[in-house]
Amino acid sequence: MITLQKKKSKDFVVLNLTDPQLANSEWEEGHQNRQILEYTVRELVARVSPDLITVSGDLAWAGHTVAYEKLANFLDSFAIPWAPVWGNHDNQEGPDAVDAVADAFLKHPYCVYEKGDPALGNGNYVIAVEEEGKMVEGIFMIDSHDRNYLQTEDGSPRDVWAKLIPEQLVWYENEVKRLKEAGCLETAMILHIPFYAYHLAAEAAYRPGIDRKEMTLAQAEGPDVWQEGYENSIGVMYEGVGCYPGEDGVFEVIRRGGSTKYVIAGHDHINNWMIDYEGVRLIYGLKVGAGCYWNPILNGGTVLQIGSEGVKEARHEFVNVSHLLSQKEN
Repeated sequence: MITLQKKKSKDFVVLNLTDPQLANSEWEEGHQNRQILEYTVRELVARVSPDLITVSGDLAWAGHTVAYEKLANFLDSFAIPWAPVWGNHDNQEGPDAVDAVADAFLKHPYCVYEKGDPALGNGNYVIAVEEEGKMVEGIFMIDSHDRNYLQTEDGSPRDVWAKLIPEQLVWYENEVKRLKEAGCLETAMILHIPFYAYHLAAEAAYRPGIDRKEMTLAQAEGPDVWQEGYENSIGVMYEGVGCYPGEDGVFEVIRRGGSTKYVIAGHDHINNWMIDYEGVRLIYGLKVGAGCYWNPILNGGTVLQIGSEGVKEARHEFVNVSHLLSQKEN
């Protein structure tokens, strides 16, 4: 377990970045995508003054060693602890490749990371936020892997997004118990691939007949978009939920544990909704930068504001980069 200290007189601020995902070539000096990423992160850090930066997966592309090192150097430049989890693109060259990147990251002075049990993946660990000797929040950092293969009716394999394995759920339950015994009753979770409850939450929360792909951010803040009981939801859904296509057991374990009230996922770059679903606020982290695919109006990061009793607020911080896009047009 990693422990970070919170000052009694101020909130502990977590800035989550998701899916930066630049290739080696995009980190070359002067590349527009590098400029967008660096400008966005610098603006976010200046605006929210984070105590911890988390990255919810797809930090680069598997095998792009230069890109991982450039990102790590950039994050180190803020002299703020930063903590990653791996996404599907990070995992695509297998566990040895991920382990090599993890070893490289652990040499960076501001990277806070634990590999954890290799049988569960790489990077299943807990960050405890402590105030004057008391743990006020535990942050679960979880490796959501890459893909699974299901057998279709004709016997051929079907490629689907991965789910957390049963051993990870046992680990999570044991860690929740350990935190409770230490007096920490509030936790959050950060992972890359959303679990199946994200799909269920979206289907329950959005009003039938709403054209989700045409919805504006302003409309998504209003009451006409949301079903009764979900009026405090916000955000757009411009693509489907890229999760394992069936019950995965994750949400049942979260509810049974009773401590995790906030979850941040990445993976689906053009969704940014936050929905309270059966007592847990499920959140799509706001994508940072133009790597892979993006929508410029959904550029920025996501903030967890932690007080003396745990997370007080989750919000998106949008960063306008139109001036950088217009440079290319001109």
